[in-house]
Amino acid sequence: MSRIDGKAAAAALRERIAAKVAAFRQQVGRAPGLAVVLVGEDPASSVYVGSKGKATIEAGMESFTHRLNAATSEADLLALVKKLNADERVDGILVQLPLPAHVDESKVLDTIDPSKDVDGFHVINAGKLAVGQEALVPCTPYGCIHLLKEELGDLSGLHAVVIGRSNIVGKPMAQLLLAENATVTIAHSRTRNLQEIARTADILVAAVGRPEMVKGDWIKPGATVIDVGINRLPPAEEGARGKLVGDVATEEAEGVAKAITPVPGGVGPMTIAMLLANTLRAAHAREGLEAPEL
Repeated sequence: MSRIDGKAAAAALRERIAAKVAAFRQQVGRAPGLAVVLVGEDPASSVYVGSKGKATIEAGMESFTHRLNAATSEADLLALVKKLNADERVDGILVQLPLPAHVDESKVLDTIDPSKDVDGFHVINAGKLAVGQEALVPCTPYGCIHLLKEELGDLSGLHAVVIGRSNIVGKPMAQLLLAENATVTIAHSRTRNLQEIARTADILVAAVGRPEMVKGDWIKPGATVIDVGINRLPPAEEGARGKLVGDVATEEAEGVAKAITPVPGGVGPMTIAMLLANTLRAAHAREGLEAPEL
């Protein structure tokens, strides 16, 4: 059994992206630009936005971070998104979720120019992915596919079970697996005989948001397991931070699976790497250039 090293895969990919950014800058005369918008002071979101900004600069890209007060009106946020849509320096726009309750999340995401939608959440990008056209793809499933192809090579004919049906991970994950000619089953928390269905999977993707829901006896011997979940367990003692776990009971799974992504250190590092990859692709498309191979 091997642990799939997402940190190493992400670091290698970010090196390749940095080389392509340098070539783009030489050819076009500017660097790709990524704008990240954070509304409010959510600690986890704030750390994540800081990580994205740091990774963007390390890749040689321009980073534009907009930190807005939690009381920022929906109208003001939409006005900023429209301003970024028109900004020639900006190739990618990411509005950090979740947004405050008084802001309509779907309205904000739908206002982002689809060609700059590096999160891949716009309905136009979701539709293009669904019908097999070139699209900007949500970063987490994009990273999962990258890890699977590195681990397994050709995915043709393999049976993949995706547990989870969110627009952010489950649905796009299924579409990406179909594009690689896998046979795909989408399951979720209300699926009957979920354990039996999971045990048929050559590739099992857990993205349901329930700590250690997938047990060792849910896994087909020799399967490859991608654990997208990141859940913090209640602290064992007052004042301590609870342990981070995925949607898979890792210790049980390790005795059965051929390979598994750990939590943390598996899928997580790939998400920021794929955000940079999407920004690079968007920059090439805006300049009428062919997307680089990564």
